[in-house]
Amino acid sequence: MAWTTDRNTYVIVLVLSEACERNKDPILSNLREHFAAISYVLEIGSGTGQHAVYFGEQLPHLVWQTSDVAENLAGISQRLEQDGPANVITPIALNVEDDPWPVDSAEAIFSANSLHIMSWEQVEHFFRGVGAVLHSGGPLCVYGPFRYGTLYTSDSNAAFDRHLKARDPFSGIRDFEAVDRLAKAQGLRLAADHAMPANNQMLVWRRS
Repeated sequence: MAWTTDRNTYVIVLVLSEACERNKDPILSNLREHFAAISYVLEIGSGTGQHAVYFGEQLPHLVWQTSDVAENLAGISQRLEQDGPANVITPIALNVEDDPWPVDSAEAIFSANSLHIMSWEQVEHFFRGVGAVLHSGGPLCVYGPFRYGTLYTSDSNAAFDRHLKARDPFSGIRDFEAVDRLAKAQGLRLAADHAMPANNQMLVWRRS
């Protein structure tokens, strides 16, 4: 999101994520399966709002609750006003470090390309928050790159991890085994690990 001024009038210029455009259909193919019996989804880190708009359009049976840190809400709201279907809800301010989160419960939770830009402490908060609000039997779907047995799944992911750490030493591609331990500690059990294009994964846990 960017701001421009003209005689003190502020206009939001929407940012388009090319990655969102590339990955939305592969992600959707998995969400159709895991969200088939779901009526309400909480998205953590809605970013540009592109995923929310597209998935809301393609999955009209559910209500899609957008959320992000406070500084990103204006851009998401603008996109929803411009393109959003009626089943995609105005974003709420949600920082994973909040305790409690500003939602009482969620049938399902989705987050894309988020864990590798958080610090490890924030990843811990993410799973703590999920454990507090996710319904019994509900799915947590997390999309992004991961390492397995401390090994990268591709040379490009190794290079991406170096880029992330150069920008922010607290960020980085996470080890699957480490995040799975955090999930298990919250009563979540791995239900699926889908290989995705561009060396990403869709990890799906379900609340016991």
